[in-house]
Amino acid sequence: MYAQDPVFDLHREDLAVSQAPATATQVAIILLLVVPGVTYQFVRERARGPVAAHRDLGERVLRALTAGLALDALYVIVAGPALTRLVHDRRQGWLTGAADNPRIAALTAMLLLLVVPACAAWIASLLGSRRSRSVYDPTPTAWDAAFRQRGHCLVRVRLKSGGWIGGWYGERSFASAYPESADLYLQTAWAVSRAGRFEHPLELSGGIHVRMDDVEFIDFVDVSSDSTDGEITRD
Repeated sequence: MYAQDPVFDLHREDLAVSQAPATATQVAIILLLVVPGVTYQFVRERARGPVAAHRDLGERVLRALTAGLALDALYVIVAGPALTRLVHDRRQGWLTGAADNPRIAALTAMLLLLVVPACAAWIASLLGSRRSRSVYDPTPTAWDAAFRQRGHCLVRVRLKSGGWIGGWYGERSFASAYPESADLYLQTAWAVSRAGRFEHPLELSGGIHVRMDDVEFIDFVDVSSDSTDGEITRD
């Protein structure tokens, strides 16, 4: 058994203590550089609604980094000396100002990392919508809009093969949402004639799944009954 060297243990403890502030400083720098842009990008996307560019992760990250750098530059221009005192002191080192004034540091962090980027994103979205001549609907696709507030109804589907299928869209039915590919589950299948007229619900039907890749168009048919299967219909 080797005796434990107290000098070595003391040196190891001093090294761990000296590394802790450096790690905290790195975390603080990352937060200041990254979080404002991420907050801005998140609120901007929520305010504008999903668009095709949001599916490209690389472009989203680039936008967030650009917005973060722009906000950080603005912070330095407006309140550089005050922020510097919180982050770094020439005599005492990094983050000593924040440690001496934790409430001010927390309030400043909340404003710079969350409140200001969120307000900037909201204002940018508001100005952009006012300059636009067209009305922008944040609903990503017409498919999502068709099912967002749709009540119970019969759904008639024309297949690319020329045939018809249909069923009852009720409380146990489901429709996919963006960004998933469009598909539909109808809780009760119906017999549909060659002319596309609903005839009757199929007995022992457990529902029908419809893939939009096989569909030419869909027709929503309102019914005059609150029945779960839509027995009373109008074509």
